[in-house]
Amino acid sequence: MLRRLVVSVALTASVLVPTTASALVAAATPAAATASCAYQRSGNHWNCVTPGAYCPAAAHGRYGYAKVTNRRYTCTRYPNGQWRWKRG
Repeated sequence: MLRRLVVSVALTASVLVPTTASALVAAATPAAATASCAYQRSGNHWNCVTPGAYCPAAAHGRYGYAKVTNRRYTCTRYPNGQWRWKRG
């Protein structure tokens, strides 16, 4: 009787663990999908820039808005010659 109970608990636990893990993945997926946006040019500015990331040649001297904070960043040339999105 005890052996049957232990086997039942083990089987139940093995069924619940994958369900719980897949539920966590499914719950995380919509949040990631809503936070994503397309890095694109829109008139004179850029949308969905990543602060500190390299900016394309077309964006040199232009401004863009961060994808998470929606703050304004400018594509600035650093002393080492690299162009990056900088706050300001």
